[in-house]
Amino acid sequence: MHLNSIKPVAGSNRAPKRVGRGPGSGWGKTSARGHKGQKARSGGYHKVGFEGGQMPLQRRLPKRGFRSALKLTTAEIRTHELEKVKEDIIDLAALRSAGLIHSRILRAKVMLSGAIEKAVTLKGIAVSKGAKEAIQKAGGKVE
Repeated sequence: MHLNSIKPVAGSNRAPKRVGRGPGSGWGKTSARGHKGQKARSGGYHKVGFEGGQMPLQRRLPKRGFRSALKLTTAEIRTHELEKVKEDIIDLAALRSAGLIHSRILRAKVMLSGAIEKAVTLKGIAVSKGAKEAIQKAGGKVE
């Protein structure tokens, strides 16, 4: 078998419509383009979304929403997830090695969600008010 001998299965590809081949073909004369007008001409084209000079729909509708660039580099960690970290001093590197955050994350914040019994020390990580109390109650500290 050679690459130049490969063909699609019979019936899977449809032959292209051959226009402008006389009146007997059914696609003669105007070649299914109708009479005159921009779309009948060769090179007849208008921009996507163009509505003949009327204000286009994408400009009539109001702008909505916002995509934060910080969201891509920020992570939220729950207090119960801190139990998975093996080290006592938790920083971004420790969270990465535990598989809680991926390599693109540059900042993290611990939120109160679930219980924590392990005494841990947080370094270089933001902490919510409730999470800070829970960590200190468990015998840990936030630096």
